[in-house]
Amino acid sequence: MTRFSLALYQLGLYLLLPLLLLYFVWRARKDPAYRQRLLERFSLGLKKRGLQAGGIVVHAVSVGETIAATPLIKQLQQQYPTLPLTVTGTTPTGSATISSRFGNTVQHCYLPLDYPGSVRRFLDALQPKLLVIVETELWPNLLAACRKRHIPVVVVNARLSTRSAKGYRRFSALTRPLLNNISLLLTQDRASARRFRALGFGNTLQVTGNLKFELAIPAQTAQLVTQFSPLLKTRLVWVAASTHAGEDEQLLALYPRLKQRFPQLLLLLVPRHPERFDKVAQLAQAQGYSVWRRSSGQLPGADTEIAVGDSMGELLVWYQLADLVFIGGSLIERGGHNPLEAICFGKAVQSGPHIFNFNEAYRQLQQQQAVVLVADSEQLFASCCQLLSDVSLRQQLGQRAQQFFSRQQGATARTLDAINLFVAGTLMPSQPLAHTSAYQTKQAGNASYWYDPAFFTEIAAEQFQSAWWQQQQAVIGSSSGRNTAYFVQHGGHKLVLRHYYRGGLVGKLLHDQFWLQPVAQSRAMQEYQLLSWMRAQGLAVPRPVAARYQRSGLIYRADLLIELIPDSKDLAAILQQRAMTAEEWQAVGQAIAQMHRLGVYHSDLNCRNIMLDSAGKVWLIDFDKCERREPGPWTEQNLARLLRSFNKERGKLAVFHWQDTDWAALLAGYQQSRSSVAERN
Repeated sequence: MTRFSLALYQLGLYLLLPLLLLYFVWRARKDPAYRQRLLERFSLGLKKRGLQAGGIVVHAVSVGETIAATPLIKQLQQQYPTLPLTVTGTTPTGSATISSRFGNTVQHCYLPLDYPGSVRRFLDALQPKLLVIVETELWPNLLAACRKRHIPVVVVNARLSTRSAKGYRRFSALTRPLLNNISLLLTQDRASARRFRALGFGNTLQVTGNLKFELAIPAQTAQLVTQFSPLLKTRLVWVAASTHAGEDEQLLALYPRLKQRFPQLLLLLVPRHPERFDKVAQLAQAQGYSVWRRSSGQLPGADTEIAVGDSMGELLVWYQLADLVFIGGSLIERGGHNPLEAICFGKAVQSGPHIFNFNEAYRQLQQQQAVVLVADSEQLFASCCQLLSDVSLRQQLGQRAQQFFSRQQGATARTLDAINLFVAGTLMPSQPLAHTSAYQTKQAGNASYWYDPAFFTEIAAEQFQSAWWQQQQAVIGSSSGRNTAYFVQHGGHKLVLRHYYRGGLVGKLLHDQFWLQPVAQSRAMQEYQLLSWMRAQGLAVPRPVAARYQRSGLIYRADLLIELIPDSKDLAAILQQRAMTAEEWQAVGQAIAQMHRLGVYHSDLNCRNIMLDSAGKVWLIDFDKCERREPGPWTEQNLARLLRSFNKERGKLAVFHWQDTDWAALLAGYQQSRSSVAERN
């Protein structure tokens, strides 16, 4: 969002604060959980809870999102075992679901209300390396703060209905910048992807499928099904799930008419919101029905007519026990709820006409003749009469739905693959780095250090000062150019010490001063991370040894120590002495292709940043301001920049063994490498 629109949004939030607090007080009248952790909604007291920082945060709004995200969260735990994983929610029921499904294997807190101070305290306490948002709970201040701190934001299982897209489009001046604070967007379907693109989303987008097809069934579910099945085996069980005010009344009005035709009918109502449990039970009792409540602790009797599922996390139990399922939120203009949890058990499913929240899922189910949609309660009555009287018809409907469900699976794996590809470099610093020893950090005053203990048992300011190395008589050379780098001897290793400088006109004023950034996002630490990750992928790049971030007021300075590539020269130096063979040029092309294949963008790919050692191995160097990117035209731009550097050197040097045929050989190696990988895949 622009600064002006963000300021207006924040002003509106502060004006609404009294009403928001009154809302929590009102909700707390029926559900005390809304007041018990009120301070947490403003991130007050988070640091005192001792939450581990520096990991992954997964935000799942409430129960449905938590259930959908459960397989993905478990996969993230396995994929990144050294990183703390925090799962956030916004409702007490969602919080209870997180606790019941994950226990103490994850950290948990509420996602704060979107006030600048609340968001700042939240990010200060957790310092996440990655924020994963399930579906489309998008808060402007949170996304803006993550972008400012360079925290990648991945939205998974995103869906955007036609109705929601119209709302976004109405406020496009606000929503376009908001959407582009998302680093990676993974949608449920192509229709949602098209709508996000039409709204102006310009970052990486991929269709990975619907996580709700990857249902994780809690172990206790089977036990409860076994417990209740004998009691209900002689009953016809009609489950009305996720119902709202205005629907329960219609369903209760239908019940006596259906009971006349089907004397063994049991209507099991499962209200969407816990604060309506008592209300629904009272409605049924007021009409003279024999009512059983799950919360009673008793088992339903043979004379029970209306059952109220007033418990959390047990909807999957009721679905398995059902003969017929109605999905609520659809007889009124609520937009419907998720039908997938019911069809996964092969149940015949009904829904009302208002299904815009899950329009794509219902459209596909209709194509498979695997769902019954009704226009109103009268059509619902007719549908019940038909389905409850015909076991074979119910089974056929349920089997088609279950087969459709099975064909849609795989979204979790695709989502995890997309996340891994996108953040592979970002998540490395807190883990052991392949091809290096364990990663260590140190804080001393205003300076932060990262270092490899294989090189230094202790790190301090002097290791980043050329004068100190000179006093040790350890300087063995220096580079020429705009800014000097020093080659130093340290034990059995030769290292390169490089201080970071600004370029261009700004560099003449600020020289080596950079505007303040979080430590992990500073120039030195970013290059350290990228080099570590590239080495882990098998790229021939220098080994990072140590990095320093030194804060001073609103600016910082930075330094980097890397291992010197032994017996090597850059291509510009070699070509001043001799011509290179076609095989050498092909090897150069293959090295660049490998870098591009891994999605690494080199911001200054030129003939002085490509080295050749005495064994003929090609090395790539100088990855300051470089980054990982999705495939795109930047690969051709990288190659064009390299070609310009060769032509530039040929134009200014008297002797430079460079021919157009050399470029053809380089491209041949590049294309050969890309083609061979494509064939293997």
